Amino acid sequence: MGARAVEIAVQDAAGARVALDAGADRLELCQALETGGLTPSLGILEAVLAAVDPLVVNVLVRPRGGGFVYSAEEAAVVEADIRACVERGAGGVVVGALTGDGLLDRDAIRRWRDAAGGATLVFHRAIDASADPRAVFDALIEEGADRVLTSGGAARSVDGIPLLSEFAAASAGRIEVMAGGGVTAGDIPALLAAGVDAVHLSARERAGADAPSGPGGGASGHDVTSAELVAEAVREARR
Repeated sequence: MGARAVEIAVQDAAGARVALDAGADRLELCQALETGGLTPSLGILEAVLAAVDPLVVNVLVRPRGGGFVYSAEEAAVVEADIRACVERGAGGVVVGALTGDGLLDRDAIRRWRDAAGGATLVFHRAIDASADPRAVFDALIEEGADRVLTSGGAARSVDGIPLLSEFAAASAGRIEVMAGGGVTAGDIPALLAAGVDAVHLSARERAGADAPSGPGGGASGHDVTSAELVAEAVREARR
């Protein structure tokens, strides 16, 4: 198999440039990575799409934290955000929704697939929170999802290799399987050996620890994309 893709989760235009300059193939754009990621603001979206090739940018559209079961109103917000991302030229969107019993919310995915049009539709790690990841995987293929981000049901992808291998074998070219969840550069050879098509990581470090913080400002410092960590991941993927 040829070279597999390295995707980096970034939170702003600076991070997007750093990741691509260090050799990443594509990006997931989000905010609030420490919560698992949320939809970026319109300003951040437009800044990133202006800074790099929009086609390599996959935008996370997740309206809130706290699980993946959404009301009709929340699903409509996701649909509107998807259309806004695609209209501005983003190459893909990253979404996920489950029913109350932990299976794929097919109604939501169908609406979002339609809203995405020709853009890539990625289903995120909601699959790892599902009651039956194998059933969700099969349903995603049926619903026309292009890519699935999964840790193989484990807290860390390297511990989910058995299921990742199963997904990779079952995909038969119908859906791209991307390993993500606690990925470090050292994990990448084993993940690729499992047959996945791509790996996903945030490659972040803390900055700004000396800036004023405190009550109302959250924890000190903030995450930034590390060129060194991205480059290390790319080297492992290209070995």
